[in-house]
Amino acid sequence: MSEFDDNLKALRDEIDDIDSQLVALLAKRLAVTSKVGEIKSTEGMPIFAPEREATLISKRREQAKQCGLSGDLIEDILRRLMRDSYVSQDASGYQCINPSCKKIVIVGGKGQLGSVFVDLFQRSSYQVAIIEQEDWPNSKAILAEASVVIVAVPIRLTSMVIHYLNNLPDDCILADFTSVKESPLFEMMQTHKGPVVGLHPMFGPDVTGLIKQTIIVCDGREKPQYQWLLKQFEVWGAKIYQVGAYEHDQAMSIVQVMRHFSTIAYGYHLMEEGADIENLVNMSSPIYRLELIMVGRLFAQDPILYSDIIFANSDNISMMKRFAYRFLELLEDVELGDKEAFVVMFKQVSDWFGDYADDFLAESKTMLLKANELKKH
Repeated sequence: MSEFDDNLKALRDEIDDIDSQLVALLAKRLAVTSKVGEIKSTEGMPIFAPEREATLISKRREQAKQCGLSGDLIEDILRRLMRDSYVSQDASGYQCINPSCKKIVIVGGKGQLGSVFVDLFQRSSYQVAIIEQEDWPNSKAILAEASVVIVAVPIRLTSMVIHYLNNLPDDCILADFTSVKESPLFEMMQTHKGPVVGLHPMFGPDVTGLIKQTIIVCDGREKPQYQWLLKQFEVWGAKIYQVGAYEHDQAMSIVQVMRHFSTIAYGYHLMEEGADIENLVNMSSPIYRLELIMVGRLFAQDPILYSDIIFANSDNISMMKRFAYRFLELLEDVELGDKEAFVVMFKQVSDWFGDYADDFLAESKTMLLKANELKKH
């Protein structure tokens, strides 16, 4: 071997040794975070502590700077480690916030979203029962002595299911997981005279835990009676965001309905244009690749789920029509060559976003780097 080969091998051996030490340190760190999870579970503390996470990252970024390392690199490594540590803490189980709770019944508990909560409640030592379509003949026995009943069925079935729940114990909490809130909340309050709350988990059924996930809460009746349930969600790591049912539905018409509809329309357009997906992917920058990923991701899921969301509220039609009108309005500027009007509009929207525009730009840079790393070829 040449001197060059010898030197290169020696350096690579040194790197291998350092990497081996890193693996050993990571295993040691994981063992400690697992113990943290056990302590938190005993005390009923939430797994996710945002202040602790922010402080830790800030300190390590400063340390990296002093060592001549990239703060972004250290933060990226730490955030990846934290995701794993949350999983290890999650495996420790959770404190049962309300040991006096007799039974939790989830209607649709074998569905994708319902099963997530069945698992979480069971890991918190609650007695959990499930009602599916074939179980309704025995529903009276299943619902007997229920402390909580959660409706986790498709939107189109929610109203019908709620009407079946007209003989619950007076102190039973009745809740739903539907992505529309005003109508189900009204129907639950008409059907059940006890505590009622509307819930909207803002995540898909592919999650394995609730850490850093948001659950929207729309108050119904007897608010103090279901605070322990919200606390249980927080112990699982979820963020609770409270809002009125009407305001929720107005926001969802933009956040969910309009976005899903426009994404579906874009995918439909690509198909009708005969676009070569492989060619588009190969020529895409990270941002366009990410957009294609989000479009493709939607079409890999159940079409009934999205049709239910889009068709659930006829008021959404006017929102989508206004979106289509503004699309055509901007297209007219392009057709007429009115670049000045287009730039004026762009600046107006930029001003409307304010500081969020810069915040989103910074966040997207991190996302794009990650998306680029995940490219298969």
